[in-house]
Amino acid sequence: MPTSPSIVPTNILTVDVEEYFHATEVQRSVTPDQWRGLPSRLDAQVARTLDLLDRHRVKATFFILGWAAERHPKAIQEIASRGHHLGCHSYAHQLVYDLTPAAFRDDTVRARAAIEDACGQAVRAYRAPSYSITARSTWALEILVECGFTHDSSIYPILHDRYGIPGFGRAAQTIHTPAGPIHEVPIAAARILNCVCPVGGGGYLRLLPYAYTAAGIRRMNAVESLPACIYFHPWEIDPEIPRLGAGRISRLRTYSGLAGMEAKLSRLMTEFRFDTLDAIHPWAGAGMSCTEPARC
Repeated sequence: MPTSPSIVPTNILTVDVEEYFHATEVQRSVTPDQWRGLPSRLDAQVARTLDLLDRHRVKATFFILGWAAERHPKAIQEIASRGHHLGCHSYAHQLVYDLTPAAFRDDTVRARAAIEDACGQAVRAYRAPSYSITARSTWALEILVECGFTHDSSIYPILHDRYGIPGFGRAAQTIHTPAGPIHEVPIAAARILNCVCPVGGGGYLRLLPYAYTAAGIRRMNAVESLPACIYFHPWEIDPEIPRLGAGRISRLRTYSGLAGMEAKLSRLMTEFRFDTLDAIHPWAGAGMSCTEPARC
């Protein structure tokens, strides 16, 4: 039975802050040693994103790439100064399951230090590049706990060729690791008939009609009483980004729908309620607070 509109959940809006050349599809044709030589568009993209959120009076969680925080500290400071929640999106946007546990730990520690140095705030929420905490890399959750993280939003409960854990619970939940608990907030996926369909934003919002995403969020909210965790990247509202991706599929996934993305996001923020990840899912783990020092 649908819930009353008066108790429809507030959804979670998240922004993954990275350069246009950090996208996984683009990294197939642009290597990390080429990044420094490419023109940056991040400052203008972040400013545009912040202005969009201000117009709709929406606060979001910004998952920041450490590489970007080191080079654009003023943009990170501006995000914090406008009252948004900051999280970690790794340092160099490398897929978790391609790293060893030691390399993942080093990348995470370096990223968080860069973000905290830029914003002056403790960072306790994490999102893996391209949702690459999958069934073969859940070991990363234990490392996140050891490093003092309280929230993760890296698991997409769908079937995909690069990410996802099919059958994973779609509601936020506490995962207990040998190092302690962490609160997992999956990306939005709606159950339609017998299919779990991705409605989390990003490429799905760019590539598919707006009505698809809106219908999925409404179903999660009204039928299942679940808040939807939605994401996008600042480069997705910049139609002028250089087209560096190679190959038909990579270019389709990365560049289709850029021109209409900002209008779709604006409509989402008009039709649905949004807030930060930590506002919707405050930490309730036993034995550790968000201010406890990290152990790595």
